[in-house]
Amino acid sequence: MPAVQEMTSLTALKGIGPALAEKLTKLGLSSVQDILFHLPLRYQDRTRVMPIGALRPGMDAVIEGVVQGADVVMGRRKSLLCRIQDGSGTLSLRFYYFSGALKSNLQRGSRWRCYGEVRPGASGLEIYHPELQNLDSNEPLPVAETLTPIYPSTEGLSQQRLRSLSDAALAWLAQGNSLIDLLPEEIASEYQLGSLHEAIRTLHRPPPSVDLQALEEGRHWAQHRLAFEELLAHQLTMLRLRAQFRAHQAPAMPPSKELTAQFLERLPFPLTGAQHRVGVEISTDLQQRQPMLRLVQGDVGAGKTVVAAMAALQALEAGWQVALMAPTEILAEQHHANFSAWFAPLGISVAWLAGKLKGKVRQNQLQMIATGDAAMVVGTHALFQGEVQFRNLGLAIIDEQHRFGVQQRLALRDKGAAGKFSPHQLIMTATPIPRTLAMSAYADLDTSVLDELPPGRTPVNTVLIADSRREEVVERVRAGCAEGRQAYWVCTLIEDSEQLQAQAAEVTWESLCETLPELSIGLIHGRMKPTEKAEIMAAFKGGDLHLLVATTVIEVGVDVPNASLMIIENPERLGLAQLHQLRGRVGRGSTASHCVLLYHAPLSHLGRERLGIMRESTDGFVIAEKDLQLRGPGEVLGTRQTGLVQFRVADLVRDADLLPRVQEVAALMQQRYPERCAALINRWLAHGQQFAQV
Repeated sequence: MPAVQEMTSLTALKGIGPALAEKLTKLGLSSVQDILFHLPLRYQDRTRVMPIGALRPGMDAVIEGVVQGADVVMGRRKSLLCRIQDGSGTLSLRFYYFSGALKSNLQRGSRWRCYGEVRPGASGLEIYHPELQNLDSNEPLPVAETLTPIYPSTEGLSQQRLRSLSDAALAWLAQGNSLIDLLPEEIASEYQLGSLHEAIRTLHRPPPSVDLQALEEGRHWAQHRLAFEELLAHQLTMLRLRAQFRAHQAPAMPPSKELTAQFLERLPFPLTGAQHRVGVEISTDLQQRQPMLRLVQGDVGAGKTVVAAMAALQALEAGWQVALMAPTEILAEQHHANFSAWFAPLGISVAWLAGKLKGKVRQNQLQMIATGDAAMVVGTHALFQGEVQFRNLGLAIIDEQHRFGVQQRLALRDKGAAGKFSPHQLIMTATPIPRTLAMSAYADLDTSVLDELPPGRTPVNTVLIADSRREEVVERVRAGCAEGRQAYWVCTLIEDSEQLQAQAAEVTWESLCETLPELSIGLIHGRMKPTEKAEIMAAFKGGDLHLLVATTVIEVGVDVPNASLMIIENPERLGLAQLHQLRGRVGRGSTASHCVLLYHAPLSHLGRERLGIMRESTDGFVIAEKDLQLRGPGEVLGTRQTGLVQFRVADLVRDADLLPRVQEVAALMQQRYPERCAALINRWLAHGQQFAQV
C-alpha cells in the first residue's frame, strides 16, 4: 500500500470562505476529515415534542405552543418574559439579551417551537434563552430525526454552524468520498471492530433508538471503535519516540566492581530483594550501546536513592559524568547531602548547582562541570541552562519525574556525553503510577518497581478527625512532643496561590505558638528564601524544633526519622497521591507513626470515599489506581507538566481493558503496515502533540 494521504480542503464543502476557515483552524480543523473526527461532547434529544404539562425542572425539552403575551420586566436585571401555552399548561420563556425585533416577533397568537433546559423561576417553570423556530408558515416543520449533537466549540462558532458543517461533511462522505479505514481488515475482524464510516455517522447523528446511556458513558460500539484507533495512534507515537531515542548512541559502561562493593559495605543496612533486582536491571541497561530509558517506581521509603547511587557508581567507575536533578531546592539539597556522605569516603566529590548559586561560587562550579573535575553534579532545573556544559555526561538521574516538563528532559539529552553520545536516563518517582497510565503515558519507558519496604519501617496509622475536634489533636501533638517525638502540621489551601498558602500557614503557626508555648515551632512555606527554608529544615532535622508548620512544599523527599506524627488540614482538597506522599514523611524510624487527616465537615460522598481509601490502604499503587478512577489521568499525572495527551474519544480509566490489545496491534502494525502507522498518528495527533517525550 502506498503512503496514505487523507486531506481534503475545507473549501470542498459549500459555504466555507477564508474567514470561517480561519476560525476552524483555531479548533484544529483544517480538512473535511478533521470535521468528521471533530466528535460531539454530548447529545440532546429533540426527536419528540413534550407537552408543557409533563415538564419537570432540569429536563432538556422541545415544546410547541402559542404566545399569550411578551413583556419587558424590570427585576434585578431587565428581561423579556414571554408566556406560551399548549393546552396542557403554560411556560415562561425568559431572555436577558434581546432585541426589539425578537419582542415584535413574539407577538400574541404566534406559534413557536422552543428548545432548552426547564428551570424553576419566579413565574413557575421557565426556559432561559431557548432556541426558537417559528411554526406560523404553512410548511410543517419536521422534528429532528436523530439526537442533536453538542460539539466542542470556540468563540464565534455557534452549535448551529458546527452542526451544518458536520451535515456537509457527512453528505460529502455519503457521496462516495472516502475516509480511509486505516485499520487493516484482518485486525478489524480479529478484534471485532466495526466500520469506521458507520462509527463516524452514528456518533455525529445517533438515531433515537440508540442506547443513550451507553453513549453517555462512552460504552457504545462506535465510541469503542474510535477509542481503539486513538489509543493505537498514541501507542505508535510512543514507539516512534522510543525508536528515535534508541537510534542515538550511548556510552557502554561495564559493571562497577570496586566502587559499588565499597559503597554496599559501608551501608548500615542490607539491600532489599527488590533493590537488588532493580539494580541488576539498571546495570544491564548501562552496559548497552543504546540509551537506557528506565522509570523506577517505588513507594515512599522503598530506597530509590540507594538504587540511583549504584547506577551513578557504575557510570563514575567507567569514567563518565553523572547529573542528578530534583524538582525543588529542598530535595536537591537533601540528595546532595546524602550523595556527599556516601561518596566522600570513596574519594568522589559531589558538585552542587541551583538557581540561588551566584557569582564566583557559581562560576567555579560551572568550570568544574565543564572540565570534568566534578564527576557527579546534583542540582535543580538549573542544570538545563545553556551555560551549563558537561565534559562527558553519561548518565542523567531525574527524581520525581512528574514534576518536570518534556522540554526540560530533552534539553538534558542534548547535553549528552562528549557531543556524540546521548546520556542514559534513569527516572525515579515516588508517586506510584497506575498500571493503565504506565502502559500509555510512559509506553516509551522500561519500568522497574521497588515493591518492598526496608525492614524496620513501621506502617503509618491513619485516622480521620473532623476539625471541630481540633483541640484534641493539638493535645495529641503536645503529648507526642513531650515524649521526645517530632511532628509536622501541614496547611493546604484550595487556591493555588503561594501568597495565600503562606498566610494560612502563618496564621496556623501563630495560633499553635500561643497554644503550645512550651514547644519550639518552625514555619516553612513557598515564599521563603531558599536559605531560610534550608535553615528551618536543618533545625527540624537536627531535633531543635518539636513541630514544623508547613505548606505542601515538604511533600517530596524530606527525611526526618524522628518525626512520627503528621497532621494534614483540609486533606479533602488534595489528591490521594499527594496525601500519600505527605504521609510518607513519617514512619521513617522505628517508633509507631500516626497521620491525622483533619477534615472540614461536612464531607461530600466523594470526599468521604477518597479519605476512606487513605485510611484503609498504605499501598501507593492501590491508592494511585483509586485516584485515577476518582479524578482521571490529567489530575493524577499533572497533565500540564507531563504533556499527557488530551484524548478526544478514549478515556484511560474507561478503556483500560483495551490497552493490552492496543499494544499487540501497535507491534503488528509496525511490522506489517508501517505506511499506515504515520497516517494514524497524523489523523489523531497531527496538531503538534509531541508528548511524554523523554
